[in-house]
Amino acid sequence: MNKRILNILIPGLLISSGFLHTSCQDDFLEIDSQVNQTPEDYFSASDNAASELATSVYSNLQSWDEHVFPWIGVSSITSDDADKGSDPGDTGTDKHELDNFTFSASSISFDGIWAANYSGIMSANKALDVVAKMDDSNDSKKRIEGEVKFLRAYFYWNLVRCFGGVPKIDKVPDPLNADDLTNARTRATKEAIYELIIADLQFGIENLKERSQMNSADLGRATKGAAKTFLAKVYMYQKNWKEALRLSNEVILSNEYALTNDYAMIWREAGENNQESIFEVQAKGEKPHKGIGGYSEVQGVRGQLGWGFNSPSEDLENSYEAGDPRKDATIIYPGETLWDGVVINNETPNPRYNEKAYFSKTKETYDGNAWESNKNIRIFRYAEVLLINAEAANELGQNGTALTSLNEVRSRVGLDNATADNLKAKIWHERRVELAMEHDRFFDLVRQGRAGEVLRAHGKNFVDGKHEVFPIPQRQIELSEGKLIQNSGY
Repeated sequence: MNKRILNILIPGLLISSGFLHTSCQDDFLEIDSQVNQTPEDYFSASDNAASELATSVYSNLQSWDEHVFPWIGVSSITSDDADKGSDPGDTGTDKHELDNFTFSASSISFDGIWAANYSGIMSANKALDVVAKMDDSNDSKKRIEGEVKFLRAYFYWNLVRCFGGVPKIDKVPDPLNADDLTNARTRATKEAIYELIIADLQFGIENLKERSQMNSADLGRATKGAAKTFLAKVYMYQKNWKEALRLSNEVILSNEYALTNDYAMIWREAGENNQESIFEVQAKGEKPHKGIGGYSEVQGVRGQLGWGFNSPSEDLENSYEAGDPRKDATIIYPGETLWDGVVINNETPNPRYNEKAYFSKTKETYDGNAWESNKNIRIFRYAEVLLINAEAANELGQNGTALTSLNEVRSRVGLDNATADNLKAKIWHERRVELAMEHDRFFDLVRQGRAGEVLRAHGKNFVDGKHEVFPIPQRQIELSEGKLIQNSGY
């Protein structure tokens, strides 16, 4: 029987509403292909079909546009934590524009991020369509649905932080339904997108398992703790401090997570999915997607280990307190001997490189292909839960709770306890140095309302009232026949 494929044009995307099978990462993402069956046939042929469709959604997290070059540029090079890096003449297509805020709607990174996240959303919607056909008596039904909704929330989270309001597509569109086509080509409000994100995460909280309840084969799947952490962060962005505090407290009191003793170990292969990890993009798998293509090499030492983009800035370097080991765990210097014995060339064109993206060819899994390394990308970890808790508690006047959570993070790296004076600034500073180069800094500055002040001081051409969001990709506007309205100022 031939596989049925229904092609639906979402702005910039030709999406297949047939079975979305891809090879994925780690043991829990091994899928048997049955590409000659329709979704309905496959569903009836295998008790695991809905779970495997859900699993296929995870593979979107590995893509180049989702978490590699476009995302590195938009989430990190735009911030004061990083400079473009690489050689002056190597622009990375548009990374120089992102660095100095001269980008436009035609800059290629924005279209990549848009397309990657809508690809993930459409994959999630198809999986949800199949899950809905499961027997209600199946104990796995709501858990699988919770996983997929967690992932859909993540894709929308990236879009709404980058662009504000975007098309809200919460089901597989019917090409014969005028409302579906309109929704796919016009922007919903930012508030409507946040409502969808919150609803999806609340469903996940109600139906996902805690990490301690998961089988080892399920390593890397979304958990109840991951959904609570994610939603606490969403509420922090919305300044819903009461809910951010409640959810972060629940994660803390669950005793499912704890800080690791060695901060530097978090980003090594031996530190993957450790006690601090709440959610990671799993990178170890089989061909053709055996790793997250290019993540480490794009940021590796120029002329020795990679391309050299996303270079930690001097401003970030100077933000660490004396004796803070997080600086050495975050920044590679020319001439340095790394933890695995590799000596960095003194003649590299950049003064600093991102150590959190480094993987070892001698001490970690390496098969000769540096492009698809086995390095996971950390998305949520327990240290951030403590910092969300500290910020929310401080905003609610609970200074004691705020200091307890803040100082737990500082104690892990051997720093003295903070005091209550100027506590908000101290919490914001701790977020910067604890989460440096983890793709949050630009969005943090925007939500804190100080992006213009900070980034202009760093030499970037940030314009208030414009650059808090990025331009809707010009290609998407053209594909929508002008129905997508551009953000103000672009």
